[in-house]
Amino acid sequence: MQKELNVAVIGIGLIGGSIAMRLRETEFATRIFGVDKNENNQKKALQLGLVDEIVDLETAIEKCKIILLTVPVDAIMQLAPTILDKVNEQVVIDMGSTKINILHSIENHPNRGRYIAAHPMAGTEYSGPEAAIPNLFKGKVMVYVEAFKTDEDAFDLADSVTEQLEMRSVFMTAEEHDMHTAYVSHISHITSFALALTVLEKEKSQGRIFELAGSGFESTVRLAKSSPDMWTPILKQNRENVLEVLEEHIKQLQDVYRNLKDEDYDSLHKLIKRSNKIKRIIR
Repeated sequence: MQKELNVAVIGIGLIGGSIAMRLRETEFATRIFGVDKNENNQKKALQLGLVDEIVDLETAIEKCKIILLTVPVDAIMQLAPTILDKVNEQVVIDMGSTKINILHSIENHPNRGRYIAAHPMAGTEYSGPEAAIPNLFKGKVMVYVEAFKTDEDAFDLADSVTEQLEMRSVFMTAEEHDMHTAYVSHISHITSFALALTVLEKEKSQGRIFELAGSGFESTVRLAKSSPDMWTPILKQNRENVLEVLEEHIKQLQDVYRNLKDEDYDSLHKLIKRSNKIKRIIR
């Protein structure tokens, strides 16, 4: 590995901040530069020691070998072609939660080989630099999307970041990635948002409802605290897959509703028992 390796983190929130924290801990990066349009995030990132210096995008591209895009996916779509216009040997790593539209926007770019689409399957419901935590990624999965379109040396450098984060790697097409994340991630957030809205609506007339909230409720609704600035673009970019998942989810809810309404408890029991098969996947 080269003696000096500067890393730019574009968007210093939970993901970007946690990556910066880990790369500093392992001494992988010589210096870490932060780029963020939010002045409060800039100050916090410096105070927390996540980055060495706050710079503008032009300076980050000029000074850094690795450029991490950890901003919302709509911002990645805008930034990716612009950044690729200005790179030579730098490696641009997109950490967004959707891929089809982003990759379509750069598919014919002459510097496409310097770009790698990756998605760390890790996170919490919190956002901002103060949400960054050590070992967020340890043992989790890094999804590489269309990695065969990336230059070999660029992929090797990106993969060395994954190794520093102690993650496992899997490879997918953009279509596979966006469909699978709709089922295992995006629908979970939508369900949590909807449950929170349901309970908040009831709370208007029954103010003591949260006194009974236990660990089951807390774990189910936890994701409703996630940032709308991040999740609205994700759902927009993955609209077709999310709508497909929602249709099936609504159908399952309707089955539960119908069984309860008709007092068909045998069918309800069978539905719940069938759902228990998820234990084969999640222990």
